[in-house]
Amino acid sequence: MNKLRKDAEEFFQGVEPFLNGSEKAEYGVGVPFTCLDVAVRNAKNLKVAAENCNEVDSGAFTGEVSVPMIQEIGAGYCIIGHSERRTYYNETSAHCALKAKRLFAAGIVPILCVGETEAEYDAGKTAEVVKEELEGSLAGLTADEVAKMVIAYEPIWAIGTGKSADKTIAENCCKLVRDTVAALYDQTTADAVRIQYGGSVKPGNIAEYMACPDIDGALIGGASLKVDSFKEIIEATK
Repeated sequence: MNKLRKDAEEFFQGVEPFLNGSEKAEYGVGVPFTCLDVAVRNAKNLKVAAENCNEVDSGAFTGEVSVPMIQEIGAGYCIIGHSERRTYYNETSAHCALKAKRLFAAGIVPILCVGETEAEYDAGKTAEVVKEELEGSLAGLTADEVAKMVIAYEPIWAIGTGKSADKTIAENCCKLVRDTVAALYDQTTADAVRIQYGGSVKPGNIAEYMACPDIDGALIGGASLKVDSFKEIIEATK
């Protein structure tokens, strides 16, 4: 929940000239609903994601935003199951599965988030939590759909805390995600799905994460908000 429309315009004006479309990586931003149209209008090389959606197309769901509304604006991606949504707004894995199915029907790529709390991490329940969230969130999706989506492993204890999972923990957990997808579907699907690590990723540490074989990208919070640090992230991953 950051940036007004004028801030979003300034952000795109600052970052877009730094990209020319020939980069080997893809870069994008998740923006609030009020800035989605500004983002889509100003995006040339940056991808644009909504930060949430409702699984129902219309009706008595005051305050919610539907997939057709996001589709009309032109966002190509949508984040679902973010830890803050799960923690503060009771979003469940069952909700995520319904949202993902509806997003695919609209041609929008879901960015599904999974991850454990600090208490669960300390109790050694990381694998149990991640597998359970994946099984619930992918329920009803086909192998072809899962192969096209993005799954972000974000340890809740590393988000906005300044703590970050070291590259070994991050790699092992992203491999856990891939292995779970392979068990639920097949290895081809697991190899195709894009797996991100999220949790206090910044310009100074992103390169070491990206060097890990099972980490295909990063879901970045605070370090993505400022033009200068976003440009540093691009430079570090070129």
